[in-house]
Amino acid sequence: MNVIPTAIEGVLILEPRIFGDDRGYFFESFSAASFREQVCSTDFVQDNESFSRYGVVRGLHYQLPPYAQSKLVRVVRGSVLDVAVDLRRGSKTFGQHVAVELSERNHRQLFIPRGFAHGFSVLSPEVIFQYKCDNYYAPDSEGAIAWDDPELAIDWRIPADHVILSEKDKYHPRLSEAKLLFDIKDSLY
Repeated sequence: MNVIPTAIEGVLILEPRIFGDDRGYFFESFSAASFREQVCSTDFVQDNESFSRYGVVRGLHYQLPPYAQSKLVRVVRGSVLDVAVDLRRGSKTFGQHVAVELSERNHRQLFIPRGFAHGFSVLSPEVIFQYKCDNYYAPDSEGAIAWDDPELAIDWRIPADHVILSEKDKYHPRLSEAKLLFDIKDSLY
């Protein structure tokens, strides 16, 4: 596995070694030992999968401590623009984001540590998106930021009139109005 740092410390792109021949390909999508050695020591406790179509934007979601989550995300079919926003007070990159295209072709994964909001936009006609979490979903702990917050200036690579949101995702506060209780120490795995 090739680990590529991003502009925000702790957010990492993971590229698997792909073995291909005339039959197709094979790659190891996750190994706890390799992950622990090359990324960090964390125990993923829940796997999730979503199906979406072009134009869907999901996010920007997070869970507050003590239920904060690190995520390892990937695309099985299609492509997305995956986004992580630093919500850690005291971080030199607070309010900044990383955006990475993940697709069935590039097989990249993105590791997002605790203390970040996460979201993605669907760039292909359809997408199957999978992610591992190191903490269980806790509805009373969830928070979110507006996907179109001008302060964040995220280019979702979808024209605004084609964006499809859930009812819930239409009404999130801007970063400056959000309830944030993350400190740098909260981002530990």
